[in-house]
Parts: sequence; structure tokens; C-alpha cells
Amino acid sequence: MTSTPANVDTNGYRRGIQLFNREEFYDAHEVWEDVWREAEGREKKFLQGLIQVAVAFHHHSTGNVTGARSLLGRAEKNLAGYPEEFLGIGVADLLESLTKWQAVLSSGGTKPTFPQLHMIE
Repeated sequence: MTSTPANVDTNGYRRGIQLFNREEFYDAHEVWEDVWREAEGREKKFLQGLIQVAVAFHHHSTGNVTGARSLLGRAEKNLAGYPEEFLGIGVADLLESLTKWQAVLSSGGTKPTFPQLHMIE
């Protein structure tokens, strides 16, 4: 992972990514919340966006489309101001996937695959 700030628990952060990529969204959000509590500044807001994405997909898995749409919208706003890569994650790719999900949740189209958080080394 590219230079993780000292105020970010690298092990917890990576564990959250692994859980997210296995579509264990509730567990990913729980792990990231612990990391978020200790973070500061831009890292804290970024983690908040990731947590919102995880919770949105958890809501989707339980049939709560309204909650999923709401949290995806908030996540997009929180993540929008970051560079293409931040804390080792391809933010541009993630935002592109979230835009597709928002369109599908709004229109009822065919669901895309869940995004994968690919670490950029």
C-alpha cells in the first residue's frame, strides 16, 4: 500500500478491504469503523466514504434499496474530492462503479457486479 499515514491502522484497513472484496459488507464496515475512530483529516473522511459504501451494499443485500441509494449518494460525495488513487485504492474506478450502481438502483435495471477494491502498489 502506498504510504499509509501513521494515524491509519494498516492491518485493520487491509482486513476491511479483504472483507469488502468477499462481499462481507457488514463485517467490512465494522472493521473500518474501528480504523476510522483513530484516523484524522482526509483519511478519516475517506474511511467514512468506504464505510458508507459497505453499509450501502449491506442494505442492498437485505432488500433496503432506499437505504442503499441514500448511502451510495453520501459515499460518492465523500469520495469525490480525492485523487484517482488514495490510501492505495483506485478511487476513480470505485466512483465509476458507484455511479453504475446508483443508476441501476434508480431504474431497476440489471445489477452490475459489486466493486472490488484493488490495492495500487
